[in-house]
Amino acid sequence: MSTKRRIGPSSENTRSAILDLIRSSGTVSRIELAEMSGLTATSITRVVKSLIDDRLVAETGFGDSTGGKRRSLLQINPHARYAVGLSLGDARLTYVVTDLAGNVVGQLVSPGIGQAAPGTEIVRIADELEQIFRQLDIPTEDVVGVGVAGAGLDLGAGDRLSLTADEWDAFPVQETLESLVGLPVVRDNDAACAALGQFWVGRIPATQDFATLYMARGFGLGLMTGGGVSRGSSSNVGEIGHLVVDIDGPDCWCGSRGCLEMLAAPRAVIAQAIADGGLAAELGLVGDDERLRQDFDAIARAASRGDDRCVALIERSARYVAAAVLSVVNLLDLDRLYLAGPGFADAGAIYVAAIRDLVGRAARTRAVHGVTVELSDPGLDTSAVGAATLALQHVLTPHTRIERTSVRADSPATV
Repeated sequence: MSTKRRIGPSSENTRSAILDLIRSSGTVSRIELAEMSGLTATSITRVVKSLIDDRLVAETGFGDSTGGKRRSLLQINPHARYAVGLSLGDARLTYVVTDLAGNVVGQLVSPGIGQAAPGTEIVRIADELEQIFRQLDIPTEDVVGVGVAGAGLDLGAGDRLSLTADEWDAFPVQETLESLVGLPVVRDNDAACAALGQFWVGRIPATQDFATLYMARGFGLGLMTGGGVSRGSSSNVGEIGHLVVDIDGPDCWCGSRGCLEMLAAPRAVIAQAIADGGLAAELGLVGDDERLRQDFDAIARAASRGDDRCVALIERSARYVAAAVLSVVNLLDLDRLYLAGPGFADAGAIYVAAIRDLVGRAARTRAVHGVTVELSDPGLDTSAVGAATLALQHVLTPHTRIERTSVRADSPATV
């Protein structure tokens, strides 16, 4: 796919767009930037100079000679700015600090929010952020902001983050944390953050649309289009967990039935495993919500080791996931999908194989183009890294931002 992107010379976002082109290119010359953007050489020279003056971009040698003067090459200066990403969960908090290139330079893991009051926990979060800055010896003025990733539906208010605990649904996370740490705070759901992290760290150009399927307790889908996260009318794009994959399936708490989450999410896999008393005892499964992550990880690890019973459970889940992904691929004409999140950490290869097989055989556009399906970088920090890149993008490349919309719960509904 072409990376050419026409940028209007009078646009206030020109500098932002040029910085994004340099980010996605890795190394690039001024002439190449002019060709990709459609701007004049004079405009590129002016914009690049301002980026160099602000230490965001650095010259990094010369390209091969083509007979004339060798072209100087530009790249992002990774040490110019930093951002913090926080993955906010009931079981654990994961903080990462990234540089401008998205490289992780520091990390902290602490207990999750559990059932604690948000007013108490937000003060702890602010204290832990200060601890990270002191340990890494990073000047606060070089930190562009804090990104927060969390699971759940956006219930409307711009400063709210929907989590599992009712009190957190109405707590102004963004506004309160900003007042405590003195830095801009932005937030999004974990699937959107994972997609944005893949975009930034993977140096994916803004012209390459893709999706990231995220699995933790449930499923979410982050969709990147034109270098920004797709939002929808109420900022709730990507509720793939409530895509119906069996119209006669079990009732779902959302009010529908046969949703992907009820048939394939970790809780469903654990329930099936516990029904086999021998397997449950062998793996030490508990079945409580507080142990959901550990129980599912035990099943996934056993499947990755080749335990036939666990392989069957994960493959059953993967078939439902593949069916949901096929519908998304057909609906959106996707040609690239990443799998991210802790749910894919141990048995992700089984899910990748199932999705590749079904999409390769049944995608409506299979004769036109293939669909690349890959695991994102493994580990539990995907959404945290994405949250940090959310802060980087919010401040440094605002032209790619699509603002979250707010729809109040008491707004009139139409059918």
